[in-house]
Parts: sequence; C-alpha cells; structure tokens
Amino acid sequence: MHTVVVGTAGVTVSDVLAVARADARIELSQEAVAALTAAREIVDALAAKPEPVYGVSTGFGALATRHISAELRAQLQRNIVRSHAAGIGPRVEREVVRALMFLRLKTVCSGHTGVRPEVAQTMADVLNAGITPVVHEYGSLGCSGDLAPLSHCALTLLGEGEAEGPDGVVRPAAELLAEHGIDPVELHEKEGLALLNGTDGMLGMLIMALADLDRLYKSADVTAALSMEALLGTDKVLAPELHAIRPHPGQGASAANMLAVLKGSGLTGHHQDDAPRVQDAYSVRCAPQVAGAGRDTLAHARLVAERELASAVDNPVVLADGRVESNGNFHGAPVAYVLDFLAIGAADLASIAERRTDRLLDKNRSHGLPPFLADDPGVDSGLMIAQYTQAALVSEMKRLAVPASADSIPSSAMQEDHVSMGWSAARKLRTAVDNLTRVLAIELYAATRAVELREGLTPAPATRAAITALREAGAEGPGPDRFLAPDLAAAEAFVRDGRLVASVEAVTGALQ
Repeated sequence: MHTVVVGTAGVTVSDVLAVARADARIELSQEAVAALTAAREIVDALAAKPEPVYGVSTGFGALATRHISAELRAQLQRNIVRSHAAGIGPRVEREVVRALMFLRLKTVCSGHTGVRPEVAQTMADVLNAGITPVVHEYGSLGCSGDLAPLSHCALTLLGEGEAEGPDGVVRPAAELLAEHGIDPVELHEKEGLALLNGTDGMLGMLIMALADLDRLYKSADVTAALSMEALLGTDKVLAPELHAIRPHPGQGASAANMLAVLKGSGLTGHHQDDAPRVQDAYSVRCAPQVAGAGRDTLAHARLVAERELASAVDNPVVLADGRVESNGNFHGAPVAYVLDFLAIGAADLASIAERRTDRLLDKNRSHGLPPFLADDPGVDSGLMIAQYTQAALVSEMKRLAVPASADSIPSSAMQEDHVSMGWSAARKLRTAVDNLTRVLAIELYAATRAVELREGLTPAPATRAAITALREAGAEGPGPDRFLAPDLAAAEAFVRDGRLVASVEAVTGALQ
C-alpha cells in the first residue's frame, strides 16, 4: 500500500487524494517529530509563566479575557473540543473527513502549533486504522477554520463521540480505538485549540473537486466534439491560429482537444449541403471559449490550493524565535472565493452542454435529425424527457453558483464578526460537480445516438471509440422507446469513472 510521509513543509495534492480516496498509510517524518518536540517546549515554557497567553492559559474567542489556572487547563482543552463538536444534519462523506483530518495533521506537523508528537501520531494511527469520525453537514462558518467539523474529529481522538469503523459501521469511538490498540489522548495546553483551528475541510473538498473537474473539462471537450459532429458543424473554428490571437491557455487547450477528437471525421464541415449556413450556433462554435474560461479558473484554483497546502493555519502560532502570536490566518476567504468561482464555471459549462443537447433534439435546428432523436416520432418520445432532466440539473447548478463567500454572519458575541462561509461554498461545489457529471452524461448519450443516426457518414476514429465503449458500458444506441433511466445511469458512470476520456485518449493520446 502507498505510504505518505508527512514532514514540516506540507504535503502534495496527490498525497491528499491518496489518503482521502485510496486509504494510503501515513507516517510522520523524523523532521516532523523534531519540530513538534521543539514547538512543544516553547508552549510548555509559556504555560509555566504567570502572564496569560491566548490559547495556552486563557479562554477562547469572546472568552479570551479570562486567565485559566494551571489545574483547569486540561479541562479547558477537553471542553473546547466537546462544546465545539456541535455539528448537525447529515453525515458528510468519508473521503471528506479523511481529507479534513489529514490536512489538520499536516499543519500540526509543521511545528507551528505546539502540539505534542504523541497527539500527531494518534491522528495518524486513527487514519491508518480506517476509523472515520462522524462529521455533520452544518457547523462551520469557514472562519476560525472549520471549527465544528474539526471538533468532531478531535472528539474521536479523545475516545468520545461516534465514528465509522473500517467495516462501515458507526460505533462509539472508544470501542473502535480499543479494538485497534489506540489509546485516547489527554490534551495539554493549546492542543485542543490547535486541533480545531484550520481551513482543512474546505481545502480538502477543493482539492478533490479540482481532480474531478480536471476530468470533467476533458469530458466536456469530448461531448462538445460529438455534438459538433452530430450537428454537421465545422471544425474550422478550432484551428490553432484562431485561438492563438486570443491566447487564453484554457481556450487553446479545449480547442486542441476537440480538434484531436474530431480528426478524421466524415461528419464535420457539411455547412453547404442541403441546409446552407454560414456559422454554427454559439453553443457549438464557442465551446472552447466557455470551457477554456473554466479551465483557466481551475488553474487559478490550483494555485490557491497549493499555497494553502504549504501553509500552517492555526491561531495562535508558534514561531521559530519562540514567540506565540495571534493572527487571522484561519480566515477561509482565499479558499472560499475559488470554491465559488469553480461553481460558477461548472454551471456555465453545464448550461452550454444543455443547449447543445436541446439543439440535437429540435428538428428545426438539428439539420436533419428526427425530432427528439426518436425512432418513430409521435409513437416514440425519444430523449425528450432526458433533456428535461438535464435542464433541471442545470437550473439547480445556476442556484448553486450564487456565491456563499459573498455572505457573512457574525458570531461569538461579535468577536468573530466577519466569516468566509467557505465550508458552505465547498459543500455546494460538491453537488455542482456531481450535477455537471450528469449533465455531460446526458449530452454524451444524446450526441452518440445522433451520430449513429447520421447514416452514410463516418465519425472520427476517436468518437467512434467513445461510442463503442459507451455501448459496451450498457448505454444502448438508437431504437424504440425503452426504460431510459438505466441507460442514463450507465452513461453517468462512464463519465464519472473516467472511461469516456480513456476511450478517446486510446486513439488521440493524452488530452490537455
């Protein structure tokens, strides 16, 4: 099994995905253990002084003015975990919780939090055992970090609350720790606060969304190419020299992908046949411009994610010169903005895909295809309602594109009077990514059926490979009306797990 070694300099995107989605094992580097030990010595020295230090010998948030005596500090750390584990609603996904815990461990190992090495090792042990704390949908405002979600994770380290075992069954955390030989931790000064104060949930969901959207933007280039073929469009608009004079990188990449997919097509370029037209509709002609803008948004979001991965997000932080200083690095604005931006791009990509699907189904705009791609129009309804389903998904995605980060709601007796709502931005982006997958699957299903209905014209080798693979995956081709939901589900799975892109790349080579 793949092993991820956590040091002091952060982790990589591939590390996060390996732990969250592939259950990679975690080890702490000797460098991390040394940094943890050194930072803890600083905290212990400050804890022994009579002067109050925030997070070490004071209360938290609006209660930070109270100096806490030494005999109450362990109780203080337990209490902050228990009281902040106040989430409510449905459980969030296992991969999200694993990413959340792993990214908190990453910051702990930076040596800027003051957490003891044994606490960090327990975090790694819990992840390695496949124990997943129960974390709820609601509870984070994305400022002071993802407080409630991280608190539920910290509660498991104490042997309290509930968690899911490696068998998928939710049980008391104490039982699961005991079964795997893991001793619950007894928190010391600052440790409770350090386990809660980070942007780890929203960052983990950003990283996973970036991986999914990278595949979906390639998928969208393929489905757009298939629709262009089915509508007898012209691939001249994809010429590199046209995109070179508007040099947005994403646009050029999308156009190059579409051109590669359409190489050798016998369907493109029939503008002057029976129904002459000068130009294709925007949804066909401007596909690279829209998908390209989304790709450039992805590039910006990756940059933000990489910077956040290299960050130590906590308050207060332990500095190398021995100071423990308060700060505002827990504010989720940088991550929240790009989460919202990605949802906007995904909604627009879905919107243009739905417009192409509608054009394929409309006999007045499809250049010779039967109404709704039906076998016997009137007796058969064809894909009429599949487009309704797609339109419903797109409509929801437009609502999800309303930015969460433009909102703020004060908390903690107005001490925390401006928050990022980054967790909410991440949660709605996950829904948007799922819906985009379904929208592209429906375009794929319609476009492949339309291409097959173009008798006497030969599709490109790459699109032909996609059609063959889709049919083998269980999504049937043209014919009389049948129960359609299983076909659409098969198409969705085909897009979601990457088989669409893989089938095309087997012919074209790697897409951009």
